[in-house]
Amino acid sequence: QLKLVESGGGLVHPGGSLRLSCAASGYSLDYYAIAWFRQGPGKEREEVSCISASSKSIRYTDAVKGRFTISRDNAKNTVYLQMNNLAPEDTATYYCAATATLNELSGSSCRGYYYGMDSWGKGTLVTVSA
Repeated sequence: QLKLVESGGGLVHPGGSLRLSCAASGYSLDYYAIAWFRQGPGKEREEVSCISASSKSIRYTDAVKGRFTISRDNAKNTVYLQMNNLAPEDTATYYCAATATLNELSGSSCRGYYYGMDSWGKGTLVTVSA
């Protein structure tokens, strides 16, 4: 079974940066699309970004465009989320999730990967505060 473990969260001042990692074990990520979600205090879970198995399809929610960058290193079985210029509204627990598919996305969001998104990590907390 694919296991995902997020890391890299922490406390950062507004304007700061963090890099989150989503490390996989059990299976190679070569055949998985990966998405990042977040859930802030008192908020619903929201999609942040996703990347196809080939890295050809990448999507970001509008709130993070230009500040966050998703990438993957299949040799390390890890997907990253580089987060720059963080703001208090980015405070949330960040989760990665995987879908076994080689499909590229046709739409503007990550919804094409929701079906079959069966593997989830337990999350890493990001707190942005002065």
